[in-house]
Amino acid sequence: MRYIRIPLYIMTFFLFLLTGFLTLYYGKETFHFDQKESIEAEAVNKEPKLHFVLIPEELENDYWRLVEQGARDAAKFHHVHLEYLGPKQANNDEHLKTIDMAIAGLVDGVITQGVAEPDFNTLVTKAKEKLIPVVTIDTDAPESDRAAYVGTDNYYSGFLAGKALLNDTKGEQKVAIITGRHEAPHQKLRVQGFKDAVAIEKRIEVVAVEESNITEIGAVEAAHRILQQHPKLTAFYGTSALDGIGIAKVVKNQKAEDDLYIIGFDILPETLQYIEEGTIEATVVQFPYQMGYEAVEKLIMLNNGEKLDPLQHTDTKVIHKEDLPISPASMNGGMQP
Repeated sequence: MRYIRIPLYIMTFFLFLLTGFLTLYYGKETFHFDQKESIEAEAVNKEPKLHFVLIPEELENDYWRLVEQGARDAAKFHHVHLEYLGPKQANNDEHLKTIDMAIAGLVDGVITQGVAEPDFNTLVTKAKEKLIPVVTIDTDAPESDRAAYVGTDNYYSGFLAGKALLNDTKGEQKVAIITGRHEAPHQKLRVQGFKDAVAIEKRIEVVAVEESNITEIGAVEAAHRILQQHPKLTAFYGTSALDGIGIAKVVKNQKAEDDLYIIGFDILPETLQYIEEGTIEATVVQFPYQMGYEAVEKLIMLNNGEKLDPLQHTDTKVIHKEDLPISPASMNGGMQP
């Protein structure tokens, strides 16, 4: 009996060791699995460290939706909480109220189109006093306490439009300008840049400057009025995204595509379609997606205490039919979402 018990003791000992080893091994694997799940859950549930607000000129404008997309992609990449708030239609009073609400909410940064009003400057100073950096986008407000401007050099873009008209036409030209809003600083700069560019040649005469209120129907109505008042008109320049589209609709309806040169602004799908068919000859390309993306990144840098050049100009160029098609990467200013 004693000789039988010895093997049993040995077998029991080895079973004990095997059980202990398996317990340690699977316990270790279970710990690592649980730890991994915990880390992943923490990443998913992690609260964003920064909260920014993007305030456009108007919410549903196609151009500003491209700005928003760029900002949202940057916010997602950098794990920032971004809100998109503002007036449904261009309205300075509502715009300023939204900025004031963002400041009252103690956000970590505001991205906003600059507004040419003293109250805007007062609000930006108020934000600065509360350590909330403000980045202007699309339209600058250099006289304010904004930390930086991200967007097109609007005077330069207007100058490019004027140079394009000079290069694309011959002989005397009577030109009409349709601009988004007369009082908007960026629209003024685009008009002035254009005028300065064409002023070097006496064959170019600007015969009218009218307002569209940054709506397509406004551009259509302005184009109709101008053509009635100036039947010998030879060219149009539209300074905001919907101006060229509105002008093209009027010109096409009157079957005057071969008689009137049109240069527009931005690359909305309808603008590109009119260029492809030859109704619009050229358009000034700015990169709203790039603006939105870079504005978020600049605010992050400012929150980290970094110093920035106050002027952060994004890309600008003029395209013609031969430059089509435009790739998504090109429309993003070469940035990948």
